[in-house]
Formats: sequence, structure tokens, C-alpha cells
Amino acid sequence: MLNKTYAFAFLLLYIASCASQDVEFTFNGFTGSSLMLDGVASIESNGLLRLTNNTSRKMGHAFYPSPVRFSSNTSSFSTTFVFAIIPEKSGIGGQGMAFVISPTNDLSMAMATEYLGLFNKSNEGKATNHIFAVEFDTIQNDEYEDKNNNHVGININSLTSNQSEFAGYYDDDLDSFQNLNLMSHKAMQVWVEYESEDKEIKITLSPVGKSKPKKPLLSYKFDLSVVLKNTMYIGFSSSTGSFPASHYILGWSFKLNGTAPSIDLSKLPELPRRNTKEWSKVLKIILPSAFAAFVLICVPIFIYMRRQFKYAELLEDWEVEFGPHRFSYKDLHQATNGFNEKELLGAGGFGRVYKGVLPVSKLEVAIKQVSRDSKQGMKQFVAEVVSIGRLRHRNLVQLFGYCRRRGELLLVYDYMPNGSLDQYLYSGHEKPNLNWIQRFKIIKGVAAGLLYLHEECEKVVIHRDIKASNVLLDSELNGRLGDFGLAILYDHGTEAEITNVSGTMGYLAPELTRTGKASPLTDVFAFGAFMLEVVCGRRPVEPGAQGDRIVLVDLVLEHWKQGSLVDIVDPQLRETYPMEEIEMVLKLSLLCSHPLPGGRPTMQQVMQYLEGGKPLPDLMVTSMNYGMLAVLQKEEFDSFVMSYSSQMMTSISTQSEGR
Repeated sequence: MLNKTYAFAFLLLYIASCASQDVEFTFNGFTGSSLMLDGVASIESNGLLRLTNNTSRKMGHAFYPSPVRFSSNTSSFSTTFVFAIIPEKSGIGGQGMAFVISPTNDLSMAMATEYLGLFNKSNEGKATNHIFAVEFDTIQNDEYEDKNNNHVGININSLTSNQSEFAGYYDDDLDSFQNLNLMSHKAMQVWVEYESEDKEIKITLSPVGKSKPKKPLLSYKFDLSVVLKNTMYIGFSSSTGSFPASHYILGWSFKLNGTAPSIDLSKLPELPRRNTKEWSKVLKIILPSAFAAFVLICVPIFIYMRRQFKYAELLEDWEVEFGPHRFSYKDLHQATNGFNEKELLGAGGFGRVYKGVLPVSKLEVAIKQVSRDSKQGMKQFVAEVVSIGRLRHRNLVQLFGYCRRRGELLLVYDYMPNGSLDQYLYSGHEKPNLNWIQRFKIIKGVAAGLLYLHEECEKVVIHRDIKASNVLLDSELNGRLGDFGLAILYDHGTEAEITNVSGTMGYLAPELTRTGKASPLTDVFAFGAFMLEVVCGRRPVEPGAQGDRIVLVDLVLEHWKQGSLVDIVDPQLRETYPMEEIEMVLKLSLLCSHPLPGGRPTMQQVMQYLEGGKPLPDLMVTSMNYGMLAVLQKEEFDSFVMSYSSQMMTSISTQSEGR
């Protein structure tokens, strides 16, 4: 028994001594390696480490099996690896990958979408993560201040890079910067170095076969001792998101307190060849005898020309920038079974929306087929592609791409399984009732999306058509704002140009009919009508009993005067609900519906009110309704409107702090 105790103690001392030594390893391919894998990560038969495969919304991790013991001051380290990203669909694929140093090798709680398999919604950006990563990002996400959809970044505990640059390298021979496409199907080599004395991180990138460039792509001063713990795991992480891609590591070396050993490029496994299946099909067609080929080739040519005409598409100069996000008509035709009526999700003046499953990735999508006779013609189609083609926010419906074929205009979106919000508010028993918690979450979600559009995007985006039918619900009943066909963009610090009045009756701000100039505050007005719609379960304007119109905002004001707000709340909200919170939303709706732009809050203020971070200003009900003031304004009774404005601004103001 004593001998066993000594043996066990000796084993612990041996392990501790090994852990304290400077770690060094080299993998020229990963056949027979003992890496710790999870998710969809695997080692191919030829030795390729494949972090993700052609499956959407998956992640994969690969870690060196033993933890690395850094000193209390964080030791210097150096690593180099060869990687390649091969998207399933050329130009679009995956979320990217990252080299990571983590206090744990269990990242199963991460999300397989925009979080690169590193974080989730609750821990992203927190110092308690103790994660250092170098990202190779192939999706532009404005929420994380990405430069473009092809960049390298140094990340500390967050997806927002501390420093990032366009993917490329400084060519020593040409003395110039050369761009690299991370999704080029070609292997590239990376060097990651940290000097503890200088407290400097250096990232260098180059095509495989070129010597390491003298000038690094990124050089960032940072003391990693505040991030890295004494014992950490080193490895790789990747996620696919909606569009799958294969992320490969061909070789890897690492050294603590020294320079990482060179990788023997001649021993690295080969990447999969591109389109091998297609070539095999072609060979089967062209190998018949000369005479048979002559006879048979006429038929394939005829069929080919016919198919080319059937699937012929248009391409103009403005589309070059958005080319990678263009789908072939053939793929969309197959995805919807030829735009079969069984796949129809809805129809309206804009055209039809179909559910589809993309043939290769099996991704569920919604395909909007804009009608040839629709008022939402080429101008609106271009606006939608330009405005949301690059937007990334969890409360916006993501536009994956588009297609043009003769007179047909097609937009491809992320599929929202629960449909549009108006179906829940107005379809009776066809849809389950939404409780107050669900409705309030939807209101806050749409508000967050609008704040992103107005203030956080590269350009100001005015939606111009906010209403329940344009709010879609994902699988978790999160509200996502969609249909950007009327959206306009302009630079921050400038104003939008005067345009035709566009939108939906009941959501149009009074100044639009007079000036034709949209602004973020006209969106705020529509958002006020939308909040009333969600709380009351009624449309902003409804036909009255005697042929007149009932204006919802005036009806809410009347109930406010009489102290009977409970009577205006949607009767479908049958469970107990917090009346104070509902009153706050109704009051905020009235502020947003103020007939004068200066009396409305910004979306930033709206979010503060909804989150409870700022008290609402006092609202005093006047004797005049909002609808009448809108009529006066439309009839250009400007002097009266301005005098009335001074009275209203004393009772309804969003500019007064601390009220």
C-alpha cells in the first residue's frame, strides 16, 4: 500500500514537472494525433483536420490534448499553422475560424452562428472569458465593427476585434500589400507570436510556399497576462452559420518561450479537389466514340440552350459589388419545386413568397418573387439588395442573396418558421395567442433593430414601412424586422433626399405628406403606431360604424382621459399582466406618435425607456386629438400648428433630462 502511495505521488510530480516544461510540438498532418475534438470536427483519412463540414449552423473545436502552463507573467509563445477555407457555395460560406487560447477545452455552450464557436449571447464580451483568439472572419457583421467579409483580427474575450486588417500580406519582393481571399480554396500559412517582454502580439499571413514576410499583418501592444491564466488550452474553433463551409488545418506547430518549429510543407495532406464529381460527369459524356458523339451531341446542345434560355439571368454594373450574394435561378427553381403552390407562404401586392430548401446545403429559406406588375419594381428591389445585403443584426431578417431573371426579381431570406406578427394579432384562433412577455420582447427586439439601422450602421437606414406584417418571428418568437423594399440610405451627418410619400396608411408621419422628406423620426412615428398595434391588437386605422375612420392613437388618448386604459388592451391578453408596464408602453407609443417631429424621442431614447434605464417624461392629455392636428398640418395651417406646438412641447417632451 505504501509503495502504491509513493508511486502515485511520483506520478503527480512527474506530471507537474512535464507541465512546467516549455511545450513544443509539430504536426505535419494529423494522422495518428491525439487532438481533443468536439462538434463536427474530425480528422480525415489523409490527415486533414476538418473543423466544420458542409452542414449549416454547426461548430467544431480541436485542442492540443494537454494544457499549456504559462508563467504568472504569461510566457512568450509562437505558433504557425496552415489552413484553408472551402465554402460549399463559391463566395459565400461559414462564419470563419479562429486560433484560440482558452482556460477550458469545453466550448460546447458556444453558439454555432456568428460567434465562431467561441461565445454565446450571455458571455460575449465578458472579461471572465479569459479567451485570446485570432479570427479569420468571412462574414461582415456590423454589430462587431467588422471591416469587411474577409479580414483577420485579434480578439480579447469578444468578437469585436481589438485590432483587425483586411486579409493579406506585405510582399518583401514587390514592397507592397497583397490581398488574400480567405475563401479562395487555397492553403495559407499563419504565424502568431507574443513577446512577454515587449507585450506585443504579431500576426503574419502569407500564401503557402512563400517565405514568412518581414512585416506582420497585425502588430498590437497588449499585456496578455491579464487575460491568460497559468494553465490554458490551445487549439482552433470554427462555426458555419447559415451557409456551410469546410475549415481545414493542414499542419500546426507551437513552442512556449521560443520560435515555433518550421512546418514541412512537403508532408502536408492535400486539400480536396474542386468539383471532382462534375468532372466525372463530363468525362462520361465526352468519351463515346466519335460518330456517336456527333449524333448525340446535337441533343445535349439543344437541351442545354433551352435550359440556358429557361434559366437566363440579367447582370448589370451595380450588381458587381453584390455578386457573391447572387443565387442562380436554377437553384431557386429547384429549391421551391418549380415555385410550386404547395410551397407558397403568402402573397400580396408585392408578389409571392415561397418556402424553399436549397439543393446542396439543405438550408431552409424564404424566397420573395417580386411581381412584374408590382409597384415594388426595380428601384425598390435594388434598394432592398443594397440596404440589407450587408446588415447583420439579430432583430433583422437576414437577406442571403438575390437573383434576377428577365422580368423576375427574387430575394432570398432566412426562413422564419413562425411567420409574420400580424397573423398572431388578427387571425383569430388560427394562431396561438401571444402573452405579454412575448409581445414585450418583440417590441424591444424591433426597437433594437431600428436603433441599429438609425445609429449603428455604416449609413443611416430609414425603413419607411414598419408594421406588424413586416415583423417576422423566428423559432423562438423573436421579432425580426423585414421587407426593406422602401428603405432609403444616406450618410451620417446629412439628410435624406425628398422622395415620394411611401408607406402604409396609419403609420405615416404627418410631415411626410407635407414635405415628402423621410427621417429617423418618421420611422419613430411608425414604431409608435406599431407598439399600439401590439398592445391593443388593433390596426392603427379602422373603418367606423358610419363610414368614418377610427384612429387608434386618438382612441388610446380618449381612454387615457377617462382612466380606462385597461379597456383598450387586446382582449386576447387574458392572463394577468403588469398594467404598469403596459401603461409605460402605451405612453411611449403616444410620445412616438407625436404629430410634430421635435416631440418624438430617438430610437436610442426609446430603448432606454423600454429597458427601464430612463424614466418617461410626464404626459399630459390635451383636449385636442393627434388626428385633428395631423389634418391641420396637412392643410398647411402652419401658424396654428406652430402655436399649438409650443403648448404641446411643455406637456410632452423627450428632451428634458431627469424627469
